[in-house]
Amino acid sequence: MTARGVFHILARRAQYLVLTGYNHLAVALRSVGIPVSEATLMRPGFWNRYTLDELNPREWEALCDGCGLCCLLKYSTENDEVIYTSVHCRLLDSNTCRCRHYEARKRIVPDCVKLTPKSIRANASWMPSTCAYRLRHEGKPLHDWHYLISGSRRLVHKLGISVKHRATCETKVNPDDLFKYSIWKP
Repeated sequence: MTARGVFHILARRAQYLVLTGYNHLAVALRSVGIPVSEATLMRPGFWNRYTLDELNPREWEALCDGCGLCCLLKYSTENDEVIYTSVHCRLLDSNTCRCRHYEARKRIVPDCVKLTPKSIRANASWMPSTCAYRLRHEGKPLHDWHYLISGSRRLVHKLGISVKHRATCETKVNPDDLFKYSIWKP
C-alpha cells in the first residue's frame, strides 16, 4: 500500500473517531499536518447533548440526513394542511439527494426555506416527521438509521426513506398538474 493510501485510511478513521467521540485523535492528526474533515470541529454526541440553538454551523449542517424530503414541492389545502408531492425542486440531485447549488439556493430559488435554529420553530410543522431538525426541535432522539447514529450515509437510501429515484423533477411537470402528484406527508 502506498503512503497516500495509508494517509486516506487514517483520515477516514479519524473522521469516524471524531463522530464517535474521539476528537483528541483528530486534533493530534491535524497537529502533524494530516488534514481531517470538518467533522473534527463537531463536538462528540452534539445531536443529543445540545439544543439546536447551541449548535455551531457545522453541527447544524451535519444534522441533515440527506433524505431530500424537504426538497419535495408542497402545497396547502383550504384547511392549511400541508400536502407533499412526489415532485422535487429543480436543484435537487435525485441521485445524491443533495442540492446542486446549496450555497446559492436562495438566490436561484427564492422560495427555498433556509432552516436555521431560529426558523425551525416556524417551519417544523411542515418538515418530514423523520427530519432530524424537526425531531431535535421536538426534543426527540434521532432515528437509528441516521448516519450520526448508524455511521452509514447510505442507510437512509437503502431503507427507502429518501426520495432517491422516487421523485420527478419540477422541470418535467406542468405546475397546473402538481396536485396529481400528491402523496401522504412523510
